[in-house]
Amino acid sequence: MAMDHHPEHPDITAEMWPRIDTIIDENSAVPGSLITVLRLCQDTVGYLPPILLDYIAQGLGLASSQVFGVATFYSLFSLKPKGRNIIKACTGTACYVKGIKEVMNHIGNKYGLSEGETMEDRRFTLEGVRCLGACGLAPVMIVNEDIHGNVDPKDVTGILEEYQ
Repeated sequence: MAMDHHPEHPDITAEMWPRIDTIIDENSAVPGSLITVLRLCQDTVGYLPPILLDYIAQGLGLASSQVFGVATFYSLFSLKPKGRNIIKACTGTACYVKGIKEVMNHIGNKYGLSEGETMEDRRFTLEGVRCLGACGLAPVMIVNEDIHGNVDPKDVTGILEEYQ
C-alpha cells in the first residue's frame, strides 16, 4: 500500500512507516486479518494512536469506526502510550486481602500514578490485573517480566527504582 504521504505523529518514526506498510500489504488480502495487523502495528509503535488506526483502516479498506471498535474492544490493544516499564498489580482476592491496594497507593503517591495511567516521562505504566496465578505469593506485582511476590508497600519504591 505504501502511500506517498505518511501522516505525522511524534511517536511514529520514519523507520516505522515501512514496517507498518509491509504489515498492511502482507495482510490486506487476508480475510479477518485486522487483529493481526493491529497487534503487529502496536508491536512496532508501542500503542495505537488514532492516526494509525485511520491509516490501517484506509490500507485494509475498512471503515475507521470498525477498526476503532476492534481496537477498543480487546484489552490487548492500547490507544494510549505505555511506559517503558509496565507494572501489573494483581487485584485478585488473595492479593487484595494481603494488601495490594496499599502497594498501589504507595506507587500512586511516589510516582503520581493511578491504575491505568502512564507517567508523563513514560517511565512506568500501572495496570491492575484480575489474577496473575501466583496467589501463594500474594500480594504480587509483575514489572515487565519480573515477578515480585509478598510485596510490602514500604519495599515498593526500592523495587521500582531498579527500573529506569
